[in-house]
Amino acid sequence: MTETITEAVGTDDELVVDQLTIEYSSGGYAVRPIDGLDLHVPSGQLVLLLGASGCGKTTLLSSMAAILKPSAGRIMLGQTDVTALSGAALANYRLRKVGVIFQSFNLLASLTAVENVMVPMRLAGVRGSAARRRARELLEHVDLGHRLDHRPDDMSGGQQQRVAIARSLANEPSLVLADEPTAHLDYVQVEGVIQLLRTLAQPGRIVVVSTHDERLLPLADRVVELTPQAAGREGPPERVELSAGEVLFRQGDPAERVFTVEAGEVELVRERTDGPEEVVMVAAPGQYFGELGPMFRLPRSATARARTDSTVTSWALRDFRRRDS
Repeated sequence: MTETITEAVGTDDELVVDQLTIEYSSGGYAVRPIDGLDLHVPSGQLVLLLGASGCGKTTLLSSMAAILKPSAGRIMLGQTDVTALSGAALANYRLRKVGVIFQSFNLLASLTAVENVMVPMRLAGVRGSAARRRARELLEHVDLGHRLDHRPDDMSGGQQQRVAIARSLANEPSLVLADEPTAHLDYVQVEGVIQLLRTLAQPGRIVVVSTHDERLLPLADRVVELTPQAAGREGPPERVELSAGEVLFRQGDPAERVFTVEAGEVELVRERTDGPEEVVMVAAPGQYFGELGPMFRLPRSATARARTDSTVTSWALRDFRRRDS
């Protein structure tokens, strides 16, 4: 890393996520990919948000970038409450405090590499000559000094991603967010980008990367697993006695076990954003429910509540599959 870029890193900020909940409507149903998340990241760390598609990685990054407003909780970057920003303060945060590396690069096809990196600096009021000089330095830092005047269509996927990384550093952000940065790269291109991401995390800057690519794991200072209880909970079958109205699990909870009804009735209900909850199933004796969550590593899509006094058996997914064999 050149001396100029090292000096450009901002002040020593930490990232704090406090009881963050993000809820949106999907087909009228309430979906909470992030529910009560707590996270503390000191300056200089590289954090991976690991999990399958749909687990909330991009949603969380969007909230950190102040693109999406959470339903509850807050995000603090240093002394800045990101979730409370509006107006000019919000625009300033997006432009100067956070840099975003997009999965699909999002480069302007009509501009050269150096011009793409100049864009955020020009928006921030940096003079053309100074912006061009820093853009050249950043591109040389990512080993693209020989591609300064090339347009995106004339570069490989790995080279385009390097331009995107350089652009994310243009205004000296203290937080860099990368959304699946290796998704469109072949195995040869991935190694260089992974190593480059590691160098970005240094005192004064935090890097948060969403990925399902486990090749990044050895480089991380911290891994946040957003797919709840991916392997489910093992253990022998357990009988559970429920009183009428008692909740077995709630919509959005980690999915660990599969349930069969031995006596009584259990209703599965979904919360709606446009009205009262909806009953999607009533499980009677001999029926089962809750298998899709642990099978596909997804949170509960509905709440299970006893309609009458009931008895259920909870199963580990493996034992549930074998029970009739």
